[in-house]
Amino acid sequence: MQPVPKCPVRPGDACSLCQPGAHGPEDCGLVWLVMSDPDLREQLAVLRREALAGR
Repeated sequence: MQPVPKCPVRPGDACSLCQPGAHGPEDCGLVWLVMSDPDLREQLAVLRREALAGR
């Protein structure tokens, strides 16, 4: 059984290949956009901290 990659921009969710042409998080345009923008990356860090605190 293959491991299911997690979506880096939706904490706790599996990669659903929501971006056309993407084969996973490694070539997803949305992931690239979020990770390349300092403001979006900081917002993602806040979401991840909140998701960890909610567990």
